[in-house]
Amino acid sequence: MSPKRAGRERIDYDRRKLLKAIPLAGAVAIGSGTASAKPAFPDTIPLPEGFQPEGIVTGRGTTFFVGSRVSGAVYRGDLRTGEGEVFVPAAEDRVAIGLSHDHRSNNLFVSGGETGKGFVYDAKTGESVATYTLTDPGTFVNDVVVTSSAAYFTDSSRPYLYKVPLGPAGQLPEQSEVEEIPLGGDFRSVEGFNTNGIDAPPDGEFLIIVNSSTGLLYKVDPESGDASEIDLGGETVTNGDGILLDCKTLYVVRNENNLIAVVDLESGKEEGEVVCEITDSDFDVPTTIAECGDALYAVNARFGTENPEDAAYTVVRVSKKRRSE
Repeated sequence: MSPKRAGRERIDYDRRKLLKAIPLAGAVAIGSGTASAKPAFPDTIPLPEGFQPEGIVTGRGTTFFVGSRVSGAVYRGDLRTGEGEVFVPAAEDRVAIGLSHDHRSNNLFVSGGETGKGFVYDAKTGESVATYTLTDPGTFVNDVVVTSSAAYFTDSSRPYLYKVPLGPAGQLPEQSEVEEIPLGGDFRSVEGFNTNGIDAPPDGEFLIIVNSSTGLLYKVDPESGDASEIDLGGETVTNGDGILLDCKTLYVVRNENNLIAVVDLESGKEEGEVVCEITDSDFDVPTTIAECGDALYAVNARFGTENPEDAAYTVVRVSKKRRSE
């Protein structure tokens, strides 16, 4: 690996500061008769009051989905307009934690937290098309990623991954085909919350997971569960939650830290370096991220908020771009 840099870049998208720097000449003159248009791709997108979100994923076009960790409801909106509505209604026996979308079948995969289940919805109609029992209730099925051959779910309480194999064009399997894959190799569970976010290249050649408590990243063999720690030169990403792999760049949401760590991975994905951190004045305990073009969209879970059933929740847009190094 290359030597560490003397100082890490932190990209802070404080819009209040940025607005003060905009020249007045760039503003539309009052009385010009030009109506102010609603900006495309707004910087913040409101969610329903009391929604208590956790996971976010983009679908086809500029569609996005956000799940509720308390009700199992799923909200569908448009990143371009910021508008949307509850798409999958709340259900007493369901929660929605991590989300992943299969562009082939247009199915939405949802991890079911303490229910021990994985849910699949039609991303066009909202209809429930499948429910898979991954493990016994009382654990915490946290996140999910869809590859060309399977959907993989993480468990924050047990050192296992759950595999739902997919057929051609994303065809769904029977319950009997669901597999439990033990995590081995370098992976070690500790007391508390363990495996959280997961992502993979489209071909599913390997998986990447993060352990929230230790802050360690792992490259995982999707067949055997053998995990190799990704060497970050002694650094960690504690409170790591949702992750997003973009070619050789890995974005790691560090929820309680209110930032997104940007990790440059070497070609073999065995080593990496935290090169900068993205922050934003609108971050309020973000948990997961999705991407659209050059932008990342982080959902604010606002853990610890008083009266969460009445609180306001948002999705925050930030740029993926950073200074060339």
